[in-house]
Amino acid sequence: MSFASPLFLWFFMPATLLALWALPRRCRNAVVAAASLVFYAWGAGPHTLLLLSAIVVNYGAGLALDSARLRDRPRARRKVLLAAVGWNVAMLAVWKYAGFATEQLDALTDALGLGHSPIVTLALPIGISFFTFHHLSYVVDVYRGSTPAQRSPVRFITYIAMFPQLVAGPIVRYHEIAEQLGDTRRDRLGDLAAGFPRFALGLAKKVIVADSLAAVADAAFAQAGGPVNTPTAWLGAAAFALQIYFDFSGYSDMAVGLGLMFGFRLPENFDRPYSAYSVTDFWRRWHMSLSRWFRDYVYIPLGGNRGGAPRTYRNLLIIFVLCGFWHGADWTFLVWGLYHGGLLVAERLLGWDRPPGTVWTLALRRAATLLLVVVGWVFFRAKSMSEAWSMLRAMFTWRPGELDEFVAWAANGQRTAVFALALAVVALPASRALGPLIQAGRGPAVRVARAAVTWVAAPYAAMLVAAGTFSPFLYYQF
Repeated sequence: MSFASPLFLWFFMPATLLALWALPRRCRNAVVAAASLVFYAWGAGPHTLLLLSAIVVNYGAGLALDSARLRDRPRARRKVLLAAVGWNVAMLAVWKYAGFATEQLDALTDALGLGHSPIVTLALPIGISFFTFHHLSYVVDVYRGSTPAQRSPVRFITYIAMFPQLVAGPIVRYHEIAEQLGDTRRDRLGDLAAGFPRFALGLAKKVIVADSLAAVADAAFAQAGGPVNTPTAWLGAAAFALQIYFDFSGYSDMAVGLGLMFGFRLPENFDRPYSAYSVTDFWRRWHMSLSRWFRDYVYIPLGGNRGGAPRTYRNLLIIFVLCGFWHGADWTFLVWGLYHGGLLVAERLLGWDRPPGTVWTLALRRAATLLLVVVGWVFFRAKSMSEAWSMLRAMFTWRPGELDEFVAWAANGQRTAVFALALAVVALPASRALGPLIQAGRGPAVRVARAAVTWVAAPYAAMLVAAGTFSPFLYYQF
């Protein structure tokens, strides 16, 4: 069930809000937990049993790690932690990577003349990458003693399965929401007033902008196997860079807005990433909850930047290989991760990870960073390495007469208008990210923007949804 679907907009969300308002405040967690399981079961079907089994295992592991019986037995606690982490990693590995691993084994045995080996085919449970990371951070935090275990099953289910963030984030660490789970005496009208404009902004970004840009990106990448010209290749890469930003940040805006409407403050996930002055800065601004997760649970335990430059570079490459592979079981994602990891290492060697000193240097660094990120998105979007190389060759190999072909292909008024709007939103300077500004900003200009989003853009987006022009969120596949 997508947030940008008639079923969600006109039935599921209103029904859940009505139940929340009709029942006593102390029932909030139970309402959200029940609605979340229904939401997941609607889209995942039998895979709901996998989610429930993960909840049971990690809830029990948290209680064991925080129990008085194990408090003075560090070796026993460590075994419980390793068992819980191993179970979560194994679950993710089997369901997400078994098919890829067996395909590579089949290719290897065939190349060696040993014949074909069996290939495992499993349907990917939606949101498995996200709820697995929630569980991992929970058991690690309880083991470290940074947060007590949650003893209420209903609250634990609410944390893990909360439908605003269940299938595509943001990744919420338990300590970020633990106190909120117990705070049921909230101003529900105030929460609705704060959350709905943020949800409306996300809906508009997704349906009006991202889905329109998808047509441009899809058309360009569809030509990758043939004679795609240089301008078309660049337009396709830029269109996808804008599409994935408006799609994923739109989802995050909707998730934060829904969380607010139900009384939860979820962490921000984007902070104008295409204004970054370096790739290092880009990863401080893009999918921030994922970056923080890898920093706190992988990078720092590996040693972080302690132990000298070579170890730091090794750790950065490990992190981004994992980050790439987390996004998908394919060589394109692995290369995308290595590409970004290599850029971060290069920036450290050149000293470009630090803020530039002058306005002109800042402008040049921003342009260079955006260019590098757009090139990297080609690997992320391509369906295969051959398609990615075809697009990259076209981007950097100009043929005579290509400009006329491109003008004929791109001569679409609506497509051009949406593309220009997206570029303007990304390029215009601003002191704050648009989502938090719409949600909580003050002043006449902000009030006008909030009203425009709520009463103009969101209703138009809803009409497009009713007409059947919506598409699944890109991050649903991860």
